[in-house]
Amino acid sequence: MGLFNVTHPASFFLTGLPGLESFNSWLAGPLCAMYAVALGGNMMILHAVRVEPSLHQPMYYFLSLLSFSDVAMSMATLPTVLRTFCLDARSIPFDACLIQMFFIHSFSMMESGILLAMSFDRYVAICHPLRYATVLTNEIIAGMGCAVTVRSFITLFPLPFLIKRLPICKSNVLSHSYCLHPDMMKLACADITINIYYGLFVLISTFSMDVIFIFLSYVLILRSVMAIASSEERLKALNTCVSHILAVLAFYVPMIGVSVVYRFGKHVPRYILVLMSNIYLFVPPVLNPLIYSVKTKEIRRAIRRVFQRLKM
Repeated sequence: MGLFNVTHPASFFLTGLPGLESFNSWLAGPLCAMYAVALGGNMMILHAVRVEPSLHQPMYYFLSLLSFSDVAMSMATLPTVLRTFCLDARSIPFDACLIQMFFIHSFSMMESGILLAMSFDRYVAICHPLRYATVLTNEIIAGMGCAVTVRSFITLFPLPFLIKRLPICKSNVLSHSYCLHPDMMKLACADITINIYYGLFVLISTFSMDVIFIFLSYVLILRSVMAIASSEERLKALNTCVSHILAVLAFYVPMIGVSVVYRFGKHVPRYILVLMSNIYLFVPPVLNPLIYSVKTKEIRRAIRRVFQRLKM
């Protein structure tokens, strides 16, 4: 029990854009619009996959998992972001901040794992099309979804306890409108080496490995596609991967950009760092339903049929 018998503030204070607090009310409208698109678009995809028999296929089951993680991520950040920007209510209790931090990091890791599973789906569909239905059964897909979820929660379960063991006495003002592990640990007036190394272990063992395996899957896909004699068939095969590639870029490019700027951009204005972090968390849930709605005709048709039923 003595491990957690340290000084903690009763609450943290969140920040909109440091140095640009006067613009918070101006940003409230765009943020509300982004949340509406993210929640509405992803919930529409979830509903379409559930009610449309034509979408009861492995590719769309994985897409529904991606939409679920996007909805969960949006819901994890929504309360504090809107309170900060719309109501200027910046206080969040210490334990509530720990819970939000855990869910934000967990759902982010879950999305990375789902993108990896979707790359495996594309690999099997293109490189082993005759085995597609036997390899990606409903049981296998459910098992992959459970594995991704369990990996996220087990890997990140120690984070709240690693923060709770630290005395927080430098300040109680966070740099974002939500709670993140790196932001919270910097406020500690104790050795944070364990937190740093554990965060690095999580980054390398999960996100980095996911990126490597996604890259390898596309190397194998390209090798298989290049062996196809017909250029028309090659383009048709590659076109089935476009939506997934765009989703991968929408997720990993902002993440890598934030990591590079935080490590090497020491003279970059603080509000730019916070803005890039916001892009990393807010943009993928907005873009993913738009990408799949625009690039996947089966999704467009299913959503159109859903709206037609609602009008009847």
